Amino acid sequence: MALSPMMQQYLATKEQYKDCLLFYRLGDFYEMFFEDAKTASKVLDLTLTGRNCGLEEKAPMCGVPHMAVDTYVAKLIQNGYKVAICEQMTEPQAGKIVPRDVVRVITPGTVIEKDILDDKKNNYIVSVYLQKNIVGVAYADISTGEFKICEFTENAYGKLSDTLLRVRPAEIICNDEMFLNKDIVSATKSNTIPRFQSYLDYSFEPTNAVNTIKKQLGITTIAGHDFAKLSYGMSAAGGLIAYLIETQKRTLKNLNKIVVERFDDYMYLDIYARKNLELTETLREQKRKGSVLALLDKTKTSMGARQLSRWLLQPLQNETEINRRLNCVEEFVNNKILLNDIQHLLSSINDIERLSAKISYGTIMPKDCIALKNSLSVIPDIWELTKDINNGGIDTLFADHEQIQQLSNLIDAVIDDDPATLLANGGYIKRGFNTELDTLKSASKDGQKWLSALEAEEREKTGIKNLKVGYTRVFGYYIEVSKSQSSLVPYRYQRRQTISNHERFVTDELKEIEEKILNSDELAQKLELEIYNKFKEELLNYVQLIQHLSLNIAFLDCICSFASVAVEKNYVKPKINKSVKQIKIVEGRHPVVESLLKDEQFVPNDTLLDNNDNRTIIITGPNMAGKSTYMRQ
Repeated sequence: MALSPMMQQYLATKEQYKDCLLFYRLGDFYEMFFEDAKTASKVLDLTLTGRNCGLEEKAPMCGVPHMAVDTYVAKLIQNGYKVAICEQMTEPQAGKIVPRDVVRVITPGTVIEKDILDDKKNNYIVSVYLQKNIVGVAYADISTGEFKICEFTENAYGKLSDTLLRVRPAEIICNDEMFLNKDIVSATKSNTIPRFQSYLDYSFEPTNAVNTIKKQLGITTIAGHDFAKLSYGMSAAGGLIAYLIETQKRTLKNLNKIVVERFDDYMYLDIYARKNLELTETLREQKRKGSVLALLDKTKTSMGARQLSRWLLQPLQNETEINRRLNCVEEFVNNKILLNDIQHLLSSINDIERLSAKISYGTIMPKDCIALKNSLSVIPDIWELTKDINNGGIDTLFADHEQIQQLSNLIDAVIDDDPATLLANGGYIKRGFNTELDTLKSASKDGQKWLSALEAEEREKTGIKNLKVGYTRVFGYYIEVSKSQSSLVPYRYQRRQTISNHERFVTDELKEIEEKILNSDELAQKLELEIYNKFKEELLNYVQLIQHLSLNIAFLDCICSFASVAVEKNYVKPKINKSVKQIKIVEGRHPVVESLLKDEQFVPNDTLLDNNDNRTIIITGPNMAGKSTYMRQ
């Protein structure tokens, strides 16, 4: 016995994606077969069935509805699996095998779906390149377009470990030398770091990597770019871009800038400092509540929340930039009405940074476009409130508000304010944008009037009071009469279908109406999709604008968050003093512990450390006396 043609097609596709669970499109479902079905049925709690495959035994099978696929993919990704999405490339035709192909591979580090991602966290994929004990690192969040590189020549193992534990990637790829290096792999071994995956070595090869980078960024030479000096970092970046293009089956337009991570700008915090200071999560329970981040996070946007987390893990060492942020915070602390007004506006802004990724992917839906437009609509108001704040560059954050307004106007002109959810059914292009489309839609709308008039006319002519005109996809439009009144049916009625208690008929007049309606509906839906696809191409021109806007929104949101906390907790503005070589704190308080105390009052502590007699503090006391709290404080 031989496998059926469809199953042969399935296995041929599966052979190309051995490390993935293959979601194979059959009509309205994604089906899995054989070992994939057994694995998915356990993880997703699906019923395992069987399908005739041409062999004596049925092939194990399970499936999920294509409309709800994100929920199931999310669970598989969370359990560490990769998913290859195999779609039907043409409409099914009787007696023919439908051509199918994998359109995307979803891995833990390549997720862009909102339902799978955490709004307040980045989802990074990291690429590591090792050669001659020098490590190059590139990491990106394709849901936001962030793309950074760095390299380590000294203490490479330790710095790589610290970087991975700070970035918390969802996925790591590397070259073969890195994959086979037991020292580095063991140095970075942690429950919070995924296992290293070896990827094609030639993708990391310097010449190939540089060519890949140039093609991705749309540049002819790397000369003059900051990243050009980091040859190992570029190898890591080239490997990462190649991996993303292979798995995502498209060029990612939102990965359009590579930023060099400069560690001299930030205070170096190793993993132990970050853990013990409980910056983003508590030491014992690994929970956000009780961390410094939870205390400081009064952000109103997802972009701001992610930025705040990055700022906290990379404290600035640049005095100018520190004072810039402090001055910005001071502006809003001194003007609480302005602070409240801006935070109110920020709260109505959606995650446009991740919407830019959907534009790059070509997966943005009409409802996403409306969410983008609504977010852009508040920018002119924010600009009016900030344009006169000549401190820290706040007045320039939204200087490109006119371009932003152009994008908002474009969406408003094309997309209906309450668009349909499914593209296939139409109903999302605004009336008045395209005359031909409006004409086709009018024919469809008038057709309903024709049907109502025909139904009333036929009831009058035949005397059948419960006669009605209906529609099914299989049989089209029909006139339905109950069997008890079938004797009243005139000879001009042509029988179309018999069901349990009714007879269904057509007339020549109904056929004419049907042809007009169905043709106009079909043509309108086809034209609407064509218009929308052209519109999506036009949106690609605005990706960098949206990304730039997202960064500025995130900055303003973080500044307002700090100001809000400062007002609430009565914090004061610090001053940087390089001449005094001491740490002197009078009545210092631990901000997190103090905020968690409900009925008790925090007892403040003094601190004095300098280069003379007070170089060392000895902290003693019984258990639970507050020694560790004092040290963190």
